[in-house]
Amino acid sequence: MNKTLPLSAALAALLLAAPAFAFHCPAEMKKIDAALAASPKLSAEQLAEVKALRAKGEEQHKAGDHAASLETLGKAEKLLGI
Repeated sequence: MNKTLPLSAALAALLLAAPAFAFHCPAEMKKIDAALAASPKLSAEQLAEVKALRAKGEEQHKAGDHAASLETLGKAEKLLGI
């Protein structure tokens, strides 16, 4: 019984954290959108990459893969310097 308690606690923490990831993705997408609206000084290639990463991150979010979405959106933010 003592072994199941830590496992149950870890599972509960994971289940509670998942919605937090889900709600965090749209905030990151809004930050990227705002940075794009400000006409960042990026090459055409970099701008295309940011837009592709933004779109991929949104797809991952909609598919429920929030960890991957945040990672992808983070790459776009890094290119934008935010």
